[in-house]
Amino acid sequence: MNGSDPEIRELFQTLSRPLDSIATDVEPVLEELPGIRAVVFDVYGTLICSGVGDISLSEEGDRDGLLRDLLQAQGFHLKPNENSDRDLATAFSELIKSDHASSNTRGIEFPEVDIVEIWGKFFTRFVAGSVDHERLRGFACEYECRVNPVWPYPGLKETLESLRSRRIPLGIVSNAQFYSPLMIEAFLEASLPELGFDERLLVWSFECRLGKPSVELYEEQAQRLNSAHGIKPHECLYVGNDMLKDIWAAKQAGFRTALFAGDQRSLRLRKDDDRCSNLIPDRTIAALDQLSDILGS
Repeated sequence: MNGSDPEIRELFQTLSRPLDSIATDVEPVLEELPGIRAVVFDVYGTLICSGVGDISLSEEGDRDGLLRDLLQAQGFHLKPNENSDRDLATAFSELIKSDHASSNTRGIEFPEVDIVEIWGKFFTRFVAGSVDHERLRGFACEYECRVNPVWPYPGLKETLESLRSRRIPLGIVSNAQFYSPLMIEAFLEASLPELGFDERLLVWSFECRLGKPSVELYEEQAQRLNSAHGIKPHECLYVGNDMLKDIWAAKQAGFRTALFAGDQRSLRLRKDDDRCSNLIPDRTIAALDQLSDILGS
């Protein structure tokens, strides 16, 4: 397949199946939090249920077999000297690690890749012939769909509609790739602006080339909130599922925080990390619709 935006959305709709969240034993803390003028979300594990708990973290199953099958199904052929027993999925992961290491040498502690660039390197090394950018996008998305099943959490659309009706500016800070916003739009059958998200407040890791828990991502969001709406970080509630990557990092930039503790797959308490051992989010929710309790009237 090619990788135009409509085709990517259709791919998520075709390959995705409902995923049930797995309840946790974390107690919600839902007292009203005054002074909140904006809400910013994480995506994977917060808005979208991920089969592996985050984006592209799967190490289980026969990923090499899946990758070889996908290459064959899309009409690609391995170079003769690469048509061996080598684990191609591991080779792909090594390309990501190499890119991260290169960024580390330039002083970037938490780098992010552009996954289409990584697939381009993979195809150049292992696959015969040339492939254009659009086909790389389509291949990258289908591989992600197959290794990391995703589905919106219950109440997502209704929660966004409620926040939009209250004219609360909505934003995102998330580890993501190009297909992540298209995934949300595919599931909810509306564009991000139609869902209430301010396009000026969408901070994606792959665009910044920084990954969580980089505080710079949250500082970037703080600047955008102030520029677009005159909103300070302490007037914004950041909602995420990871005590380090979401709660700790957002607090470093001055945000108020809500831990989403609605799914065992994605909940990351990080109790063995000194940065999180005594860290308490401002609020804790077990379902997205509980945000209304926190925001009050």
